[in-house]
Amino acid sequence: MFKMYSKANLPTSYGDFVIYTFINDESKDHAVLVRGSVEGKEGIPLRIHSECLTGDVFSSKRCDCHDQLVQSLKYLADSEFGMLIYLRQEGRGIGLLDKIKAYSLQEQGLDTVEANLALGLPVDGRDYGYVVNVLNYFKIKSVKLMSNNPEKFEYLREKGINVIERIPVLSAPTLHDAFYLETKKIKLGHQI
Repeated sequence: MFKMYSKANLPTSYGDFVIYTFINDESKDHAVLVRGSVEGKEGIPLRIHSECLTGDVFSSKRCDCHDQLVQSLKYLADSEFGMLIYLRQEGRGIGLLDKIKAYSLQEQGLDTVEANLALGLPVDGRDYGYVVNVLNYFKIKSVKLMSNNPEKFEYLREKGINVIERIPVLSAPTLHDAFYLETKKIKLGHQI
């Protein structure tokens, strides 16, 4: 079952959006921010953003999540239309508790991939089925994906969504996240 549950106007520091929630088969409450009219349009700028409490809320310097979220919101605010799908999949899908355990292992020298594996967890346990449901709800067939992650491209393409362009979402490495970004590039194939 997938249907719209609620929607409301959401003025933000970056611009005005409409926020949607949907009833779905998962127990997680994801959010969809829409800028302008997107229904049935082609080439929708789309950011698929997985929750990162430490980055998104606390502006952690251990990752580039906050920077990517802010850049995406600014890009969408400057666009006639677009969408940000905020997935409640903390820590590449491992959850907050295990993410903090992984942080501890990273402080001992492991990278993000090695830390997840040492905990017996997937390197990336996220699922993007919800995204396809949202795009189908709005009758969107093609997107301009704001991402550096090749897994997102492949997943959407496999599900029949035409990704016509990639919009990079880049931030300059810092002392705190350079190793993290290098790991994403080398081990996960991110285009950064």
